[in-house]
Amino acid sequence: MTSKALNKANTSQEIFFEMELPKTAFITNFSMEIDGQVYVGEVKEKEKAKKEYEKAVSSGQTAGLVKASGRKMEKFSVSVNIAAKSNVTFILTYEELLQRKQGQYEILTRIKPKQAVQEFQIVTNIYEPQGISYVDAHATFLSNELLPLVEKTVTDNKAHISFSPTLEQQRKCASCDETLIDGDFIIKYDVNRVVGLGDIQIVNGYFVHFFAPPDLPRVPKNVVFVIDRSGSMRRKMVQTREALLAILKDLHEEDYFALIQFDDRIDSWQKSLTKATKENVDQAMIYVQQINYRGGTDINQAVLTGVEMLLKDRREKKLPERSVDMIILLTDGMPNSGESHLPRIQENVRSAIRGNMSLFCLGFGNDVDYSFLDVMSKQNKGLARRIFEGSDATLQLQGFYDEVSSPLLSDVDMRYPDNAVESLTTNHFNQLFNGSEIVVAGRLMDNDLDNFLVEVFGQGFEEDFIVQGQASTVDWGVMYPDEEYIFGDFTERLWAYLTIQQLLEKSKSGATDEKANATAKALDMSLQYSFVTPLTSMVVTKPETEDGTDTPLIADKLTEEQRQQAERNIHRNLPVTPVSHTYSSAPTYFVDGDPHFMIELPDRDDALCFNVNDKPGTIFNLVRDPNSGILVNGQIIGDKKIPPDGKINTYFWRFGIIHQTLGVKLEVDTEVILVFQDGKWVKLLWSDAASLKGLNVDLLLTKDRSLTVTLKDSVKFVILLHKVWKKHPYHRDYLGFYTLDSHLLSPSVHGLLGQFYHGIEYEVTNLRPGEVPEKPDATMFVKGQELNVTRGWQRDFRRDMKNGENVPCWFIHSNGTGLLDGDATDYIVLGLFKTV
Repeated sequence: MTSKALNKANTSQEIFFEMELPKTAFITNFSMEIDGQVYVGEVKEKEKAKKEYEKAVSSGQTAGLVKASGRKMEKFSVSVNIAAKSNVTFILTYEELLQRKQGQYEILTRIKPKQAVQEFQIVTNIYEPQGISYVDAHATFLSNELLPLVEKTVTDNKAHISFSPTLEQQRKCASCDETLIDGDFIIKYDVNRVVGLGDIQIVNGYFVHFFAPPDLPRVPKNVVFVIDRSGSMRRKMVQTREALLAILKDLHEEDYFALIQFDDRIDSWQKSLTKATKENVDQAMIYVQQINYRGGTDINQAVLTGVEMLLKDRREKKLPERSVDMIILLTDGMPNSGESHLPRIQENVRSAIRGNMSLFCLGFGNDVDYSFLDVMSKQNKGLARRIFEGSDATLQLQGFYDEVSSPLLSDVDMRYPDNAVESLTTNHFNQLFNGSEIVVAGRLMDNDLDNFLVEVFGQGFEEDFIVQGQASTVDWGVMYPDEEYIFGDFTERLWAYLTIQQLLEKSKSGATDEKANATAKALDMSLQYSFVTPLTSMVVTKPETEDGTDTPLIADKLTEEQRQQAERNIHRNLPVTPVSHTYSSAPTYFVDGDPHFMIELPDRDDALCFNVNDKPGTIFNLVRDPNSGILVNGQIIGDKKIPPDGKINTYFWRFGIIHQTLGVKLEVDTEVILVFQDGKWVKLLWSDAASLKGLNVDLLLTKDRSLTVTLKDSVKFVILLHKVWKKHPYHRDYLGFYTLDSHLLSPSVHGLLGQFYHGIEYEVTNLRPGEVPEKPDATMFVKGQELNVTRGWQRDFRRDMKNGENVPCWFIHSNGTGLLDGDATDYIVLGLFKTV
């Protein structure tokens, strides 16, 4: 991915680069070229990178160039300050092995330019020595006008796809910069397949073997469905039943199946597996329709029951000899009944299965421990898959089943000459499913390949599958010199990619003595081939900023557990059903930025936010409690001059705080802090570090950062100082104001912030797409009014003064109209210590 940007302004500007890449990919290169100077990312061991670049690490977390983005993607984002009339070129390279699923490969490119682009171009070149059987290209954003712009040229073994809309064709309207290009560009294709060994490519001392023979008969399967029906499945039960009904209809008559449902109790439809005749399937569907949620979660006993059922039927020879045994577990939570220690459950299941069947685990939603399921499935010849909550959950469940529903071979061995090959990737596979593919790579010991004999063994439906043959020794680089950019070290890097992936799996699910060795090998190879993996980080050093400091940032590879945690944080803040509640806990209220007001509601895992705009110099009442005599006012300040976009930002730069009963008065601005107590004034500078304890107020001043004001037996305020580069052409230093322990104020408290201190009752419903895909709109019922609100983000700077932490919130438009009592202008006062 290459992106070029030119700063046409007369002043320096921050230029942003964002790219979404598949979560299965490894980043291998990132560079920025600014006015001829190239800045290249360097891949280092993750722990060493964190220690070396401590400034880029906050509370043990990286500086976050990579974030989870949806189910399949990760977002790489970076920004850099570019001088006037200068340009920057960003280049990001990633590598992935396309996985064949349901008979095709998929190349997904997510495109979100956010504005029309001068030279926009997507170019994809596909080269397959076996020959290309078909290619399809489409995009989620293609209109009838854009569709003809997708150009596709296909020959025997090459395909060229391009999409290059002009500036005018990208625009939503003739006079606007908004773009129609926003979504996924998807290419799907497959290659020609013939009976035999498959495709073996040998380049520069490495080989890769692709094996997916056509027209093999399916092997019957014996499948036990183990279904979680605990109380937490309440929202998911309808979709689970729908998926099971569709799956049962898809069973072949030669298959055998069983149904086990569990909470803290285990119930089976039948005591043994049943042949999938139409009559038996119809009866099972009636049973499925009666499954309902209740009770706890005993995963251990449920899975062991399924294992014993399969083993018993095998012992009693009730199942076809040539058939595949599997368990499919669907659960949405943590075990809380029976055995609940996760490693012990894994060991119990592995000891019971003993390699005699495959266990597939489906984790439904964000509350499940995916790592636990992932390890347990890989320990038992299976795999795990996350099922995301959503309207398409039924389709996700059916899609997974479709991938494993038709085994073609079992116990597949890919054999190569011991005296010719070393450093093989995994070459034994438990199953080959219809529509999938086996890939093996290795390093050659000798380039003399006259005796490079390849053998493939597997168990088929009626007989063993055996194929032998001589590997092709065609030098593809010579035969197709125009594709040298493809071949080069491609095969070696594919071997390295596969090896690292398999070592990472072994480091999680292997035996204890294997884990450390696998981790060390994976780290060495990640560094050798410059792959950003869970063990490495790419360190990107941005150019020096205007204050003379450079900024190191770290790009990590997200694990599935990190992705899941990020999604938990998002989904818990997006109500999808109407909720009405009154909260009277002690949340946090603050105003920070331009000026952004925030009401955090921790009991609801939610927040409300609004902006208040007025002319610089205006003083607002934030808190007024007539019973205790507490008053807080704040004055806003504007930019130094009008920016090029004509929008003047305003911020709070001065606060006045009074506690009349205690005789305490504070005046805080961006330069000094004046405190009056015990009959005298004390002056502090933000450049000080001080702790003052008085009879009625305690002050804690952190140098150039924060002031904590604790009033005796009452509320606590925190004021943050945001320092801006002194030579910045527009912005100034400003303050943020945070209220803690607000429940200690009287019910009479009011003000722009104070009116929310004792709870706010509201209902959010009708969640719908907004103008920006990431920011949906909704309807809010609050204080007898119906408001259109937007899901947005504001930043809480208490833990991270530089970047802040994004807090999801419902944004109320028009200066908080409808949420506030009265109008925002009603809170304007004439002086810093005035009430009117």
